[in-house]
Amino acid sequence: MGIGERNPEANPCCNPDLRYFNHFCDESFPKKMMPHGLALGLDATLGVPGLPQSATGQTTLLTGINAAEAIGKHLNGFPNQKLRDIIAEHSILKQVTNIGKRAAFLNTFRPPFFDYDPFEIIRYLSVTTVVNLYAGLPFFDLDDLRNGKSIYQDISGESLRQLSFDVPIYMPEKGGEIIGRQSQEYDFSFFEYFQTDRAGHSREYSRAANELVGLERFLDTVLVTIDLKNTLVLVTSDHGNIEDLSVKGHTRNPAMTLAFGCAGETLVEKIRTIQDVTPAIMQLLIS
Repeated sequence: MGIGERNPEANPCCNPDLRYFNHFCDESFPKKMMPHGLALGLDATLGVPGLPQSATGQTTLLTGINAAEAIGKHLNGFPNQKLRDIIAEHSILKQVTNIGKRAAFLNTFRPPFFDYDPFEIIRYLSVTTVVNLYAGLPFFDLDDLRNGKSIYQDISGESLRQLSFDVPIYMPEKGGEIIGRQSQEYDFSFFEYFQTDRAGHSREYSRAANELVGLERFLDTVLVTIDLKNTLVLVTSDHGNIEDLSVKGHTRNPAMTLAFGCAGETLVEKIRTIQDVTPAIMQLLIS
């Protein structure tokens, strides 16, 4: 999700009912929000020609290394060997655990993932999966989902039901409650949601609009579940997409970034590109 133009025909962020994602490129940033929030845009182009892509963008976001510059291009899909080498050394989960703090990737994984040695199939794994793998942290499974310790990437679990897995269906509020509650068990945790990206690629306005409404319901519940006095919630992205349905691909718009709670103003002062996110978080954890 990026910060796009104020164009109701192409940008579903123009929905007047939205309270968190209604930011546009003609505004001044950082911008104050309620409750206790700030919004800004982060450069995702990283000084490299072409459209930002997932493999390099996520690697940059979760390591603090300019991955696109390192390989000389923006790379989509799964990380290649050079990106995996960057992740192995610099992943935020590894950095957090190296300083003696608890970290978690709160997405549920499903079969057949657990049927394989992940290092044998590593070239088919996403950046976020590789980040967790190289940190040596456990992956949450379907039993964890059933026990309210993690949620699937679609929040609801509906796509798991469609694959005939016996799992509960969670409304956005329940998903937000689980992520909010579980986050309090760790010094740093993250949840990956990419249905906004898929909705952007579909160019279906109603689908995109519904994704944003549902995601706000999820975020609302995260924010009321945690204690904002001692928890920082950061919502960000590796590139723009859903904010411009006039194109099928990604955009060069700034990645929409929202910060809520403690240390939000301190963090916002330190980040201008997606490369700045991991170093800024680590600085907060160490201080």
